[in-house]
Amino acid sequence: MTDVAAKLAELEARIEALEGQRPTEDSAHGYIDYSGNVDFGAGPINWSIRYSAAAVPQLPTQARVDVLAALGHPVRRALVETLLDGPRTGAELAEAVSLTSAGQLYHHIRALTSAKVIEQHTRGAYRIPAEKVVPLLVMMTAAADIGEVLR
Repeated sequence: MTDVAAKLAELEARIEALEGQRPTEDSAHGYIDYSGNVDFGAGPINWSIRYSAAAVPQLPTQARVDVLAALGHPVRRALVETLLDGPRTGAELAEAVSLTSAGQLYHHIRALTSAKVIEQHTRGAYRIPAEKVVPLLVMMTAAADIGEVLR
């Protein structure tokens, strides 16, 4: 199997798994949806998803907690904001967020990768997976809205 065919098969399997997990719409309670069309220089990213409002609290709790905890630290937030502009090496990330220790950097990278917010792109470089860019931007916007910054 070629590299492209293998990647396509992996993407198809991931989409099938995600579609199977998506709750169905409950018209009695409405729905929650979000979408976006962004381009931070790595090419356009289009994303749209809809969940039953009643099913949202039933989504995997630990995954939600892990992501929110990972993003709750100011250094990790700064790392994510830096990675929105594209993949960066560990050295570039450390410089961008003013970390002087590789240990400090990798502590924060480990938290973000464990929560599946970022991934290793190449040896020593990290990125936000394309399918997570819009959800991260939506989370940032929603957090600002909840904190009444956008009102």
